[in-house]
Amino acid sequence: MLKTIEWTGQCVRVLDQTRLPGEIVYLDLHDERAVWDAIKRLVVRGAPLIGVSAAYGIYLGVRGASSQAFLRRLDEVCDYLATSRPTAVNLFWAIERVRAAAKAQANAEAVLDEAQSIDREDKAMCLAIGENGIELLLDLKDRSDRQNPSDRPIRILTHCNAGSLATAGMGTALAPIYAGLARGVKFEVFADETRPLLQGSRLTALELREAGVPVTVICDNMAATVLAGGMVDAVIVGADRIAANGDTANKIGTMPLAIVARHFGVPFFVAAPTNTIDPLLSDGSHIPIEQRDAQEITRGFGKATAPDDVGVFNPAFDVTPASLIDAIVTEKRVERGPFGFRR
Repeated sequence: MLKTIEWTGQCVRVLDQTRLPGEIVYLDLHDERAVWDAIKRLVVRGAPLIGVSAAYGIYLGVRGASSQAFLRRLDEVCDYLATSRPTAVNLFWAIERVRAAAKAQANAEAVLDEAQSIDREDKAMCLAIGENGIELLLDLKDRSDRQNPSDRPIRILTHCNAGSLATAGMGTALAPIYAGLARGVKFEVFADETRPLLQGSRLTALELREAGVPVTVICDNMAATVLAGGMVDAVIVGADRIAANGDTANKIGTMPLAIVARHFGVPFFVAAPTNTIDPLLSDGSHIPIEQRDAQEITRGFGKATAPDDVGVFNPAFDVTPASLIDAIVTEKRVERGPFGFRR
């Protein structure tokens, strides 16, 4: 797996995901402004990875502050990084966790310690999500298949990228696949292209191919045909924020996929760490939805794909109602509806 983020001892080194799949380029980020820009431009993306990146960004912003100015500088940096993207709750969770730890000890080393803890914990949470998720997927097979896991591949459809490229570890939605591979389970995956920025074809297809998993890229509007044809055993996606009732924000295009999956009787699963759950929001109507630049649609990847003078509606996420979600896989357990997440 490509390493997405690393603390070098002097800076945070990140994989530039805007250059994939054509180039593998790492960037060294030396201050909080560079981290803010990397999050905003999707150099780093995926809710868990955004949180880890922001935690390191806080340290980069406060490490030179005097003891007298430390707390003021801490708040400035935290508040600044919180403006980078509005939907992924992991960003705000990580910022507030680091802020609290730093205020308790009032020194920059506490910030770095907390950032590294968040980094390590994300890797561990991904592993746990994988183990919980593979049990869920094996339950989809009949008992004879379970005893002979190499007989038939489990067929998965996923949207956007919620694999190792979206986290510091092995991913969320793809973690059960990687956990299954370690047990000898075979998979076949359909990856939605995921318009307009093609995270599915650029990122998910890349990492699955590198892992030796047969992957087929489809345009988003082909998913209904695939599901109608009985070509998929389950749909698994990640999440950027989950409300208390289980309503889930994920990359735009997830909600119609859930609707079609329900219509054709295909289980629809969400995989995310518990720090993606926002119990302060009663339902998905309160989740802030990021609006992206119009040119991502009108001039995607540098080529004019629409007239410059037309209106563009470009929300980065949609919200899937909890009623369409069969299970939410966290590092703690598999949750089934009706959901009710508390603080």
